Amino acid sequence: MKSNRNILLVEDNPSDIELTERALTMHNISNKLVVARDGKEALDYLFGTGTYAGRDIKEFPAVVLLDLKLPKINGLEVLQKIRANELTKLLPVVMLTSSNQEADMLSSYQLGANSYIRKPVDFNQFAEAVRNLGLYWLVLNEPPPTK
Repeated sequence: MKSNRNILLVEDNPSDIELTERALTMHNISNKLVVARDGKEALDYLFGTGTYAGRDIKEFPAVVLLDLKLPKINGLEVLQKIRANELTKLLPVVMLTSSNQEADMLSSYQLGANSYIRKPVDFNQFAEAVRNLGLYWLVLNEPPPTK
């Protein structure tokens, strides 16, 4: 799978970051993985502020893989800010979390998440989930036209 569009992974757990990187490599998903380790860093990346000041904000990731439980700004708040901004409101956001709380799932969808996926504990299942995410969001999905 090839694309010049990045994948933005918003994840604070180093083990989950490593597992995601390994799963992408294992399935030949060559998109660059940009990792934001907290909600503030994710928003800085998307809106070209802070550490990412000067980044071309019109170059959006193909998909955002967003954890719920994050330092500084939690995943639901990040999602809310993405959906509230005219530039990013149509950006595909997949909640990729270990939370099995129905309230988290409901809140995610109410705020505009495109999908909600629980992280499997087993690496092979996790790798397969990442492969399917990559196949769908990077190959099959037609993104909305840009203005």
